[in-house]
Amino acid sequence: MKLSQLANPRILKQPVYEPGKPIEEVARDHGLQPDQVCKLASNENPWGPSALAKRAAGEALEQLHLYPDGSGHLLISQLASHHSLQEDQFILGNGSNEIIELLGHVFLEPGDEVVCGEFAFVVYKLVALLMGAKPVEVEMPCLVHDLSKMSEAITEKTKLVFLPSPNNPTGSANSEAEIFEFVRSLPEHIIFCFDEAYAEYLDQPPDLRPLIDEGRKVICLRTFSKIHGLAALRIGYGYGSKEMIRLLQQARQPFNVNAVAQSAALAALSDKEWVLRCRSWNRAGLEQLSIGFKKLGIEYIPSHANFILTKPGDGRSLFLELQKQGVITRALGPTLADYLRISVGTEEENIRLLSALEQALSVCRA
Repeated sequence: MKLSQLANPRILKQPVYEPGKPIEEVARDHGLQPDQVCKLASNENPWGPSALAKRAAGEALEQLHLYPDGSGHLLISQLASHHSLQEDQFILGNGSNEIIELLGHVFLEPGDEVVCGEFAFVVYKLVALLMGAKPVEVEMPCLVHDLSKMSEAITEKTKLVFLPSPNNPTGSANSEAEIFEFVRSLPEHIIFCFDEAYAEYLDQPPDLRPLIDEGRKVICLRTFSKIHGLAALRIGYGYGSKEMIRLLQQARQPFNVNAVAQSAALAALSDKEWVLRCRSWNRAGLEQLSIGFKKLGIEYIPSHANFILTKPGDGRSLFLELQKQGVITRALGPTLADYLRISVGTEEENIRLLSALEQALSVCRA
């Protein structure tokens, strides 16, 4: 008997998430040194974490022989203060991805439906499939979440609704007013997940705490991987009602967030000046890239995050050609085959990207 015959049948059909190309692989494939490769593929913060966060991470390394605080008390205490909520309204995750999976474990059963946008973060769909639920991908005209169409997709089988804003990979965002109207219209049997991975890039992100106070079934997700620059440490968090968090805690594995990540995140949260600087630099980078794309005649979607979705045509060919020049971008699936998602880099990295893109376009269009 083969091992696969003993596996859960759903696993045999489960799609596998493919992350962006790592620097080392591109360098190896094209005869380059790693320091010759510019990665603008995974929406990372090119300026990295704050000095406070790096110092805290280094100090935490001195106690690697100890298990982390399984409750995450210090970090959760600061998060509660930061958001003006109670400590038992927060849960830590090994990246906010883990909390998406916890939502699946807690709330999804075979036959349930999960509503999300057709061009939303693919992990929503993957978690639904993993739990035997049905992902219902709603059309996104102009690559923006249409909340009226999402409402129309809801049935008595719908259990979870995901809305990321700003959205990855399109960079589009929904207003607070329309989100409030949408959530208040949801039936009682639905959990609403608001994914705020890129919230810190907005001057005033939507504040869903009033909906939580109203007793709405809302869970909000944030991450330290983006503007805080801690992607390598994999740490995120969710906040919602006390009952919501209690249920998710029951499915969480012990010691799921390591001590180095907790220490770095705690320091990063306190460094508000670094967040403001990175937001300002990112805004300048968005402008720099937008001007460059216009000069190259490339269509793009105005972004509220730290990346831009461009439409240069034949995204896969350009993705491969750019790698030869040591520049990594993100090619997307067949439904967005003409697009490339490009992360904002430093000023120098953006210059290099635009130069490489000009050359790649001339090759691919020849």
